[in-house]
Amino acid sequence: MSKVLIAFDSRTGHTEKMANYLAEGVRLAGGQAVVKKIAELKSEDDLQGFDAYAFGSPTYHRDMIGTMKTWLFMVQRAGLAGKPAGAFGSYTHSGDAPGLVADTMEYVFKMTMTSLGSLNMLEDQIDTPDGIKACQDYGKNLVQEAGG
Repeated sequence: MSKVLIAFDSRTGHTEKMANYLAEGVRLAGGQAVVKKIAELKSEDDLQGFDAYAFGSPTYHRDMIGTMKTWLFMVQRAGLAGKPAGAFGSYTHSGDAPGLVADTMEYVFKMTMTSLGSLNMLEDQIDTPDGIKACQDYGKNLVQEAGG
């Protein structure tokens, strides 16, 4: 059983909803999902023991939020090269954060990004049937890419 860490920060609760729907997808695919706010993950040791990772940040002023940027500096020390990874987030107008997080995971941390790319979702689409399914499918894909 693949164990997937879904780590996120959320300003308004929308990215948190996405994290929980991703976790549903992980569980539907037979994996174990661990959902944590980034503030709960205080050292690189807290990131060990997972088969795949998904990091989520909302977009704020065409960028990831500041807490995510700071947290990613700590993540860099965790040695996650080669691990399956995904990035997700919510937005109202530009949706840039998930792509920036994904680029960091792929090019700085040398993680293996999911074939689905990053998951960007308009805030008003998250709780729709299509939005829920997209998040669940993303979680399922992480389990598959982690080897089941």
